[in-house]
Amino acid sequence: MLSVQDIHAGYGGSRVLCGVSFGVAPGEIVVLLGRNGSGRSTTAKVIMGLLPATGRVDWRGEALLGRPPHEIARRGVGYVPEARDVFPTLTVEQNLELGWMPRRRGMLGRRDDEPLRRLKEDVYALFPWLKARADTLAGVLSGGEQQMLSLGRTLMGQPQLVVVDEPMEGLAPQAVQQVAGFVHALRQRGLAVLLIEQKFSLARTLADRCLVFGHGRVVFEGSHAELDAADDVRREWLEV
Repeated sequence: MLSVQDIHAGYGGSRVLCGVSFGVAPGEIVVLLGRNGSGRSTTAKVIMGLLPATGRVDWRGEALLGRPPHEIARRGVGYVPEARDVFPTLTVEQNLELGWMPRRRGMLGRRDDEPLRRLKEDVYALFPWLKARADTLAGVLSGGEQQMLSLGRTLMGQPQLVVVDEPMEGLAPQAVQQVAGFVHALRQRGLAVLLIEQKFSLARTLADRCLVFGHGRVVFEGSHAELDAADDVRREWLEV
């Protein structure tokens, strides 16, 4: 589904990624682990067209490098940034509608359109509290609520792959469990997930496969059971 090959990228004169390669299969949850600055978020930005890079990123056999982010999103790649980036002066429902990508011209803006209604109800089924607060301004929501709104808005674009950057960062334990449940729900729906996470104890309960980043490279790739057994990798690249 997604193939990343020999990616090199950075900011200004600083090189961050030094030959990153991996793939994501349909319906698979792949977790990118590593310390801050190891290149995981930079990889997500390259995939989404937010940062120039050399190498190759293919989505279902089609090259993505050089395409603008909106074209990549329309091809079925959803992105939930670390900053959440909800629109604070818009309501929960308005934020969700901004994530909707109509498949026919002239559909956008028709609040009573059946496809839009079905998608919103689908998101509300995953996050029932969103429906109860549909008319609430996003800016007054808690951090956990904003994270779930950002996740729900991404689903409105009907992606086949969701790239999620540090969704559990700074959340209360109850919100962490809700987000973890959302990731499991994506798997049950057949969606692939590329999850950026720091907490190995949490990631191992979600992942089909783990990639460990270090100094802009993939230094380990395998199942969570294999990473459990790789004490040297965890000590050098994950533990503080």
